[in-house]
Amino acid sequence: MPSRVIPFINGQIYHVYNRGTEKRRIFETQRDYQRFLKTLNYYHLEGSKPKFSQFSPTKSFKPDLSKKIVEIMAYCLMPNHFHLLLKQVREGGITESVSKLSNSYTKYFNIKHRRTGLLLQGEFKSVLIESGEQLIHVSRYIHLNPIASFLVKNLNDYQWSSYKEYVNNLKGFCTKDEVLGFFKPVKSYEQFCLDQVSYAQSLERIKHALIDING
Repeated sequence: MPSRVIPFINGQIYHVYNRGTEKRRIFETQRDYQRFLKTLNYYHLEGSKPKFSQFSPTKSFKPDLSKKIVEIMAYCLMPNHFHLLLKQVREGGITESVSKLSNSYTKYFNIKHRRTGLLLQGEFKSVLIESGEQLIHVSRYIHLNPIASFLVKNLNDYQWSSYKEYVNNLKGFCTKDEVLGFFKPVKSYEQFCLDQVSYAQSLERIKHALIDING
């Protein structure tokens, strides 16, 4: 993977995303989604050895949270792409964790689905979060993906995002305090997301209409 021209900075938050090569599906089964999330959780820690593919499923994985190289703040897995909201904790942490995640998941997917070659569109993309306002809006954008794309009618029905962790106070591997600190009471974050559903769906309809018009 090519090195970044502008390095990630410790303590900064980034929206990280990538999609399938040629916009192909990167998740075909529930097991695929589960595998990606387990791999994400495994590789956000320092010195995650052995490789996840060699990790025995009979062993219970007890993460040492004092050795995070990134903090996972939010995520959403869509059929042909993924979104992550990550804070870099250790030098090179985002590049290391996302590269290992992408490589490990690609190897798993290719073996399971009997294919070869690239699964993702090269190097992952990233956007620096520069303000608290941008942070909460990007977290909402990430969480609205499934309903904006008409995959579900209720965001709580979607299994493959951190939305339920946020609005139902569920324990997961996300660090939620920085986003939820903007909302008093915390439950108001749910309404903050739901207020944007119709607008997000309208944008999705427009996008598809433009694709149809332009061929």
